[in-house]
Amino acid sequence: MRHLRRSFAIACAAVTASVTLSAQAPSGTTQRQGDRPLARSDQNSQTAHLELLEKARKGGTDVYFVGDSIVRRWGALDYPELLANWKANFFGWNAANFGWGADRTENILWRLENGELDGVQPKVIVILAGTNNVGAEVGGDEVAADTTRGIKAIVEACRRKAPDATIVLTAIFPRNDNMAVMPEIIRINDNIAHLADGKRVRFLTVNDRLADKDGRLFDGMMNERDKLHPTLKGYQVWADALKPIFTELLGPPAPTDHAPPPTGDPSARGRGRG
Repeated sequence: MRHLRRSFAIACAAVTASVTLSAQAPSGTTQRQGDRPLARSDQNSQTAHLELLEKARKGGTDVYFVGDSIVRRWGALDYPELLANWKANFFGWNAANFGWGADRTENILWRLENGELDGVQPKVIVILAGTNNVGAEVGGDEVAADTTRGIKAIVEACRRKAPDATIVLTAIFPRNDNMAVMPEIIRINDNIAHLADGKRVRFLTVNDRLADKDGRLFDGMMNERDKLHPTLKGYQVWADALKPIFTELLGPPAPTDHAPPPTGDPSARGRGRG
């Protein structure tokens, strides 16, 4: 027990040191850098990173989901109804969730570069990233270009760390908290579609099943409060598009599942949903 406490303390210190170094932006620059790894400095994110490192070390993951809160909530202990949907769709394919809330592309990239994919050797990697770079305010060409670079860097990191995996790059979902950002999302999705080669990297969009051609959401697809996070109905649209790909690449789901146990938001423990 004493050894475990000491090991955890050392790991925490290492993460804190890495955060301190990574969070220091070059003096005098305000340029967006979605393709430069950047750690989250809050304690909850650091704790979550340690838990995701432990999940990665457990092994057994054939399908590796990575992204922001849209990914995280689907397989999280603190969203039990979404977790039930995750299990109903993916049990038998050994799918593990490595999403984390509020992450931008640079934060996801940092997690990938700091152990969360090391040694996992998944057969499929599902990526959904970039909506937090866009945000709810219009950013124009600069944001679209930066987000594109960030997503490209995530794809490249995944290919480098898991060269045998097939990557399913998912288009950024429509968001209606501010319809004025939809042209940026459409532009980014057009850009990242060109990252696919149809073999090792596949581009997947379900946006025509979530929203109309202008990005206006269909009823019931996204959380009515934030118009950003999918409902069960919205997640099922994504699942229905992923399952044929998983079947093609992995065969039908097995009767047993060997993925590591799900994790959740550390701050949500003991107080219900976070």
